[in-house]
Amino acid sequence: MPEERSAAKATLSLPCVLVIVMAGVERFANKGVGSNLVTYLTGVVGMSTAAAAKSVITWNGVSFMLPLVSAILADSYWDRYSTIAVSSLLYVLVSLDSARLLISSAISHPGETSTVLVLYFPLMTLLLQGMVALSACALLRTRMPRYTFFVPLYLTCLGQGGYQPSLQAFGADQLAIGDDEETDSGLTAEEKGKVKGMFFRWWYFGMCSGSLLGNSIMSYIQDNFGWGLGFTIPTAVMALSVVAFFCCTPLYKHTQPKGGAGSRTSSSSCSILKVVKSFIASRKISLQSRDEERNGNGDAISELELQEKPLKAEPGASKESQEEATPSVAKIILGLLPIWAILLVFAVIFQQPTTFFTKQGMLMNHTIGAFVIPPAMLQSSITISIILLVPMYDRVIIPMINAITRSTDGITVLQRIGVGMVFSVLAMVIAALVESWRLRVSAGATAGAGEEEAAAAARLSIFWLLPQYVLLGVSDVFTVVGMQEFFYTQVPATMRTIGIGLYLSVFGVGGFLGAFMITALEMATARPGNKRGWFSDDPRESHLDNFYWFLALLCFVSFVIFTHLSKFYSGKDASGN
Repeated sequence: MPEERSAAKATLSLPCVLVIVMAGVERFANKGVGSNLVTYLTGVVGMSTAAAAKSVITWNGVSFMLPLVSAILADSYWDRYSTIAVSSLLYVLVSLDSARLLISSAISHPGETSTVLVLYFPLMTLLLQGMVALSACALLRTRMPRYTFFVPLYLTCLGQGGYQPSLQAFGADQLAIGDDEETDSGLTAEEKGKVKGMFFRWWYFGMCSGSLLGNSIMSYIQDNFGWGLGFTIPTAVMALSVVAFFCCTPLYKHTQPKGGAGSRTSSSSCSILKVVKSFIASRKISLQSRDEERNGNGDAISELELQEKPLKAEPGASKESQEEATPSVAKIILGLLPIWAILLVFAVIFQQPTTFFTKQGMLMNHTIGAFVIPPAMLQSSITISIILLVPMYDRVIIPMINAITRSTDGITVLQRIGVGMVFSVLAMVIAALVESWRLRVSAGATAGAGEEEAAAAARLSIFWLLPQYVLLGVSDVFTVVGMQEFFYTQVPATMRTIGIGLYLSVFGVGGFLGAFMITALEMATARPGNKRGWFSDDPRESHLDNFYWFLALLCFVSFVIFTHLSKFYSGKDASGN
């Protein structure tokens, strides 16, 4: 009987599947706009390649940083369902009036429909879409400088921040594995860990499925039928998914940490910040080695287990017990920072497909007969590789790893992240080689200075970019999924939305770091007659290959440091032990 019970529950529940579908729709709306944004900025707005890339990377950075702020709100004041519900309701109520404003503006200025509708980012207008619409109308009528385009664009990031981390943590809450310590699922700790890993892999599978549709279908519609239609379709799909989410409310498991959400206040956050300050001043932060743990020093594990409690204790708890909890929670967060910091380089590489990879494709032959392939559509190859690999992970990849290592334990979460970093290095090496080849073809074609010969520079097929896209897809299966599971499992149960926020903030800070790198390298490589250096708009003078080599070297160094840190890191495993 116990075996049958375990087998029956060691799967994803129906609410988990529903939340994963919601995540897929979110990615459809997001990628339906963001994947082709560089094309819009360079082709319609008229920005340079470097400026467009920095703009998109910085915008992505803000989008990924704000979830950390909303995660604190969800874990300290509200519960996760309430955060999702409020964000979704605001989206639906405000978007109706915003759509009316945008359509009326488009009718009164038919020649400028694309400029207005590009500001209507379907999913991310969850909080301030009314302000976005008013800003769009003001921009349209006053003809402000183009940099004001980003004011409403950044305002929309606030909406995304309240939705993404809460939805993922809420989906993990739906796992029927008795992880709340109040129910007995009949699963062992190892089985619980496997179910959690399964959830995060299928979560990423759902997100990538939505991204695939957004990258391929919406980029084609935007390039062939106009930007207005391309940004309106995801809105309708997202609205339907919000309705479906509320209709399924009775199916969800609503977990409430002990003490209630209302009992947890901002005082805990302030206390944690004070402890962080004292830790840094006294230099008492250290990572415990696994060898010490084997010798009986299990303080780190015991510390984590003791912190499965709210950020603030129950109302009846003593002040002393509340003060005891805060330093240990701070230690947990600080212990994650070295791993968090070293993953920033991977986050920089993560931004390349939507920026320079897309621009690289625009300089190559992207036609098949009479059919024109939107360069942004090649991003679909990343999601296709992920969609194919995720179902194979448990059935093919893990058995192969077990056969190679002669162990039945598979690989740890940190090892999985490291494997993905290796694939990201290979992806950048391939990208550098392909770009070097494109530059040689371009130089050879323009040697004769004839228009016909110069046109041959664009005859290098865009499909030569496929290997670098696919390798990044393989990298994502290991590193991104591993990061989700790592940051979710390493924090106390009452801080798991913050854990997801920490994972997303890696890509946020990585976006800022990427934009800074471009600016610094642009200044360092500039020369007379070519002020933008490696990132010149002239395809014959640009040297993206050097930039790719630089990223490959940087990622390799970060991998070496990450490997060293992993040997000394001690924390929870996926099962919570």
